[in-house]
Amino acid sequence: MKITLLKPENYTRSPWKNGGGIFTDIADAHRADAPQKSWDSLLWRFASTPIVAPGPFSHMPGIDRLQMVVDGRGLVLKSPTQEFDEREAFTTVRFAGELEIVTELEAGPVEVVNLMARRGAAEIDLVALREPVGRRLAAGAHLVYAPRGECRIRLDNEDLAIPRNGTLKVELAGPSQLALVSGLAVLGSIRLLG
Repeated sequence: MKITLLKPENYTRSPWKNGGGIFTDIADAHRADAPQKSWDSLLWRFASTPIVAPGPFSHMPGIDRLQMVVDGRGLVLKSPTQEFDEREAFTTVRFAGELEIVTELEAGPVEVVNLMARRGAAEIDLVALREPVGRRLAAGAHLVYAPRGECRIRLDNEDLAIPRNGTLKVELAGPSQLALVSGLAVLGSIRLLG
């Protein structure tokens, strides 16, 4: 097990693929053979971003996306064939990056977290931890993000504190147990395939 505390002051910023906003990049992974990090070399990415005005989402063919509102409310994602309801915070939606999506903001700006992965390269999951209930973590990378203030977790038998907007990156070779002790957290899980 490898545990790393990722601090907000070390996060990087990058433009949305369509240039319509700015991501706060929390953690990512790229193909080892890529000469430089790019959308083409991306294996997975965990980021937060404000959505302050209605508009189109970036076109990301081959990327699976999970998204959750962590501040604000009233976000709806609309595509030609379906609607993704994020009106209530901490609701996870899953959609394909090539889907044409336009946002609607029913109650003003929101802050969201995104977990993205190249289809076929990784399996991803994104859940809110609001109750002190234990959950099993499988082998892989797990990101425990504290969007609304300090939270405390128990990882196996170790208690750990995560500051507001901090992220605990947990890399596991085998299964482990995670429990929320206090506060609220978002858990992103990534399992690389192949």
